[in-house]
Amino acid sequence: METLLRLDKALFLWLNAMHNPAMDSIMYWITLRQSWFPFYVALVIFLIYKYKKEAIFQILTILIAVALADQLCSSILKPMVGRLRPCHELGSLIHLVGDCGGRFGFCSSHAANSFALATCIHLLFRNKIISIIIFIWAFMLSYSRIYVGAHYPLDILAGAFIGFGFSNFGYFLVNFFKEKIIS
Repeated sequence: METLLRLDKALFLWLNAMHNPAMDSIMYWITLRQSWFPFYVALVIFLIYKYKKEAIFQILTILIAVALADQLCSSILKPMVGRLRPCHELGSLIHLVGDCGGRFGFCSSHAANSFALATCIHLLFRNKIISIIIFIWAFMLSYSRIYVGAHYPLDILAGAFIGFGFSNFGYFLVNFFKEKIIS
């Protein structure tokens, strides 16, 4: 485990060191949750417009996946694991963009939430182009957390797996109850 954590820190330091002033502002914007509110609102409006009453099941799938992934990361794993964020642990060794965030970083809620949303959209639409675009978005949002100095790569990886898992759970749960309600 110590070797894995050392490799994780080394990878973080290498990735975090690849920065420049132009990318700082872009990555800061990408990492801000508020930056994506218009996208989330547009997604809900699109689902309601395109799918009418059926949209309730799609929105419910997304809400279940994101809420469970977020709560597992934020409320359970971060305090239980207690792994300090790199910005709290490595100090002046890192390139910090913006503020550091909470004390603990394992696992990344940004990664969990973005991969939960991306996986839900993939499962709901089964469109190759949309899936590629949304997973690139989830990857960039997750990578921005390393860039700004808030998370180690393993924090991101764990969050992505949690988001993926809960989106599959939410998708199958909603479809199970949808079939019970409709039939």
